[in-house]
Amino acid sequence: MSIDIIAAFLMGLAGSGHCLAMCGGLAAAMGYQRSPMRLFWYNLGRILSYAIAGFIVAAAFFSISKVHVNGFVYLRIFAGVMMVLLGLYLLRWNRALLWLEKAGAYLWRYIQPLTRKLPAEKTSTYIFLAGMLWGWLPCGLVYSALTWAALSGDPLSGAGFMLIFGLGTFPAMFLTGVFSQKLAHILQSTSFRWIAGLLLIGYGIATLLIAAKQL
Repeated sequence: MSIDIIAAFLMGLAGSGHCLAMCGGLAAAMGYQRSPMRLFWYNLGRILSYAIAGFIVAAAFFSISKVHVNGFVYLRIFAGVMMVLLGLYLLRWNRALLWLEKAGAYLWRYIQPLTRKLPAEKTSTYIFLAGMLWGWLPCGLVYSALTWAALSGDPLSGAGFMLIFGLGTFPAMFLTGVFSQKLAHILQSTSFRWIAGLLLIGYGIATLLIAAKQL
């Protein structure tokens, strides 16, 4: 489980540049980056939505694995493939996970209207709920992490995996918004993307080799 925790945090940290472009830009547009507390509540809601998704996905795949004896082995193969695709995604081969984001867009069509029903007053509760709703924005990075959450073995572990993943994205989202743009330049730099992308590809290939020996 310890290596999965490392993988979860690495995925979040590696994808921070992508998060800055999507959720970070959204937080800036909504004015949250002008206040540390508003930014904190927004990101807390976003990370909690990841944990909820991890709980749901892990519960679903835990039930499926009980039906097929090699269910977890096949799921690990799928997770390894997704890790490789995520590495390619970070290397700006956007088509690697574009198909998955398009699939997630169907769910987002039902969630997005809820963002308009939140009260106009930007209280802590409003900002927290906004973060929870926008946390379901279609994202290949999050979907890749969810495949690993499904491997965790039970719903609570799946939620914990996604919580660690979310915490991996938190430093960039919070520190960049509050203090400076230097971290954003590092995380979005070509060097960082290549290092992170190749690490994830290597981890994905290692996972595939381990799963192949279990068949």
